[in-house]
Amino acid sequence: MQEAITITEQPVSISVPVGYSFTLRCRAEGSTLLEYQWFCQQQSDCHQIPGATNPDLPIIAEQTQLYTCRVNDLYRNAVFSDWVKVEVHQCVARGLPPRLWRGEPVIILNPMEQRVEVGKPLQLQCAAMGVPAPCYQWYRNGNLLEQHKRKKLWITHAKVSDSGTYLCCASNSHGEHWTNAVDVHVGTCGSEKFFATGKIALLVGNNRYQHHPNLMAPVKDVFELSRLLEQLGFQVVSLLDLNKAEMATAVSQFLQLLEKGVYAIFYYAGHGYEHLGRNYMVPVDAPQPYSPENCISVQRILQKMQQQQTALNIILLDTCRKWYNPGRALSQVQPLEPWGNTVYGYATSEDAEAYELQDGEFSSGIFMKYLKKHILKEKKVTHMLEDVLEDVGRDPLVTGKQVMEIKHTLKEARSLTDPIRPSGAGAERWGHSHELPSRTLTFPCGARAELRFLRLFSNLMSVCAKLQAPPAHVTAPRLLLCQPPEMEAMAMQRESRLDHVETLLASVYKWEELDCIFQLCGLQKIQHPGQTSHPRITVCLLTMSFLICSLGLHSSLCWLEGWEGRSTQATAGNATASQCCNGSVEPISLLRCRESR
Repeated sequence: MQEAITITEQPVSISVPVGYSFTLRCRAEGSTLLEYQWFCQQQSDCHQIPGATNPDLPIIAEQTQLYTCRVNDLYRNAVFSDWVKVEVHQCVARGLPPRLWRGEPVIILNPMEQRVEVGKPLQLQCAAMGVPAPCYQWYRNGNLLEQHKRKKLWITHAKVSDSGTYLCCASNSHGEHWTNAVDVHVGTCGSEKFFATGKIALLVGNNRYQHHPNLMAPVKDVFELSRLLEQLGFQVVSLLDLNKAEMATAVSQFLQLLEKGVYAIFYYAGHGYEHLGRNYMVPVDAPQPYSPENCISVQRILQKMQQQQTALNIILLDTCRKWYNPGRALSQVQPLEPWGNTVYGYATSEDAEAYELQDGEFSSGIFMKYLKKHILKEKKVTHMLEDVLEDVGRDPLVTGKQVMEIKHTLKEARSLTDPIRPSGAGAERWGHSHELPSRTLTFPCGARAELRFLRLFSNLMSVCAKLQAPPAHVTAPRLLLCQPPEMEAMAMQRESRLDHVETLLASVYKWEELDCIFQLCGLQKIQHPGQTSHPRITVCLLTMSFLICSLGLHSSLCWLEGWEGRSTQATAGNATASQCCNGSVEPISLLRCRESR
C-alpha cells in the first residue's frame, strides 16, 4: 500500500509593496523522493512557472497573483498546496514599510469619514501590508462586528443605527495595528448639516525684521483677521514678530490644540518665498539669503495638521511666492494623506509678489482687504475664497502684478460658519475664559485708580490706568506706570515698537480718556513658570511738586491666553516689555511689495 503525500508546511499569503523580495515555501513528506512544481494564476490564466521546481520559490513582487505548488512522488501520486495570494501594492507612502520591517501589519490605507443617506450603500475600506497577509476585523463604537472580517466593510442598505465611529484591526502572527477611527453619519437627505467639534486658528504676522526690510501691513492684517474669526467662533492665538524658535514653538502648541473634527486655520503674513512647489515663511531673525534651514516649511505644518484628524485644514499665506534658492535641497516632507480636507489660499500666484496698500492711517495687505469682506459669509470655504480671488483680480492697483491662487482637496460643502458641537477635551484645554482682569487700586492718601490689562494680540498686552476723582487734599494728581529696572534689561529695542498700537486699542476697547498706558510686548518670550523672580509694575501718583505715594502691582495680575488653552500667568519679569508711545508713520508709496530683496 502506497503512503499518501503529506504537506507539512503550506505557503502563506502575503501583502507587500512593489519590488519587495521574498520566498514562498512548501514542504511535504512521502514514501519516495518528491518533486515540486510551482504554478501561478493571474485573473483566469493559470500556468506553470518555468524552472520553479524547488520547495522554495523566490519572488520579486511586481503584480498581484495567486500561487500553488504541486508535489509528485515516483508513483505519480500528486497533491497541491493551498492557493495563496501575493498582494502587491503599487502606491505606498515614502518610508513604508519601515527599514527593519519583520512582517508586522503596516496600515497603508485608512477608512474615510462617510455621510450616507438612509437606504443607500455604506462602504468603508482599509488596507495593510504584512507577512503573512493580515486578517481584518471591523469595530463600531468599540464593539466587534462579527460579520465584517475583510478589508472592505459593505452594508447594502444603511440604517440610522449604522451611524457611529468605525475602525479596523489588521493582525498577523507578528502583531496587530489599528486604523484611524472615522465617523459615519447615516440620515435622511438634508437632515445633517456639517459641523466642527471646535475651531482653532493660529495667526502669525512678522513686521520687524533684523536682516530684511520691515513690513507695514501684517500687524493690522493679523489684528483684523483675529476679530473676524472670533465672530465665527474660532479660538484665536495671534502673534507678532516671531523668530524661528518662537514660530516652531507656536506651531507645536497650536497642533496640540487640534483634534478630530476641528476646523483649523493657519494664517501667515510676512516675508516668504517658494522653492519647487514648497513654501517657506521667513522668521524675523532669518539671515540673508533665504534658506530652508533658517525658515519654516508650510507643507510640513499642513502635514502635521492632517495627522490630528481635523475636519477642515485651511492655510492662508499672505506672502510673496517668488522662486528662490534653485540650488538648495528641499525640506524633507512626507506626501499628504488623501483625506480631502485641505484648502490653500495664496495671496498671490507662483513666482509672483504680494503687495500691501496704504489704507488711511494703516497699511493693509491687498489679500486681506478683500478677505475680510467675504470671510463672514455662509458659503463653502472654497467658494468664499473664489469671491476673494475675483475681487483681487478686479483691483486696478494690482492688475498684472498680483492674482490670488486657490488649491484644495475639499470634497464636502464645509463653511467657516458651520456650527460647533464640542467633543472631547478640546474646550477644556482652551480654558474657561481669556478675558484679562481689571483692578481698582487705593493709595494710602485715599486716591483711587483703575488698572486694566487689555489684549491686542496674544503676545502683546496693554496696561492702562485711569485716575478716579481724587480726595480734596490731593493737589493736581498725575498717574505714572513705571517699568522696574530689572525689566529694562529685557525690553524690546526702541526701533521694534509697533506704530499706532494705541489706535488699534481704541478701536476695540471703548474707554474714556486714559491717564497712562504702556505695552507689554514679546510675551512669547515668557520663561518657564518655575522662575522665582517677580518684578512689580509700579503705579505712582504724583502731585504738583513731589511723589506722594506708590503701589507695587505684582505682575501675577497679568494674564495671557496660554498656548495650551489654559490661562497662564504672564510674569512681567519673564516677559520682554516696553513702554511704547505713539510713533509717526514712515513715508511709503501707495503699494509696497512684500519682498525683501
